Amino acid sequence: MRVKDALGRFGEDTAVRHLLEGGMEIVDRNWRCAAGEVDIVARDGSCLVFCEVKTRSGDRYGTPAAAVVPAKAARIRRVAAQWLHDHNHELVALRFDVVEVYRRWDRPIRVEHLRGAF
Repeated sequence: MRVKDALGRFGEDTAVRHLLEGGMEIVDRNWRCAAGEVDIVARDGSCLVFCEVKTRSGDRYGTPAAAVVPAKAARIRRVAAQWLHDHNHELVALRFDVVEVYRRWDRPIRVEHLRGAF
């Protein structure tokens, strides 16, 4: 496994633990369709949440959430619409979050959950 892929997997696992500790229920992970992939689908009370996880080992290229540019957000929305269609979900309250995971070897792991990020 490439270092980049291992870091991404670590970040997603860390994000799942963080969301569970915050009282959210994980509904699906790494769901793919022709439009792309959603990292985590979770339930926060009556709200269905599509989470994009961004992991960084440094801040050289800005915050992890800065990588969710408008085109990426639009792609995640299209994937969310397909997920809702494929899972026969009726219209429910939706939210799109970004979970930032900072993993530096010389510091403790830090997680920032940006609710309603886009």
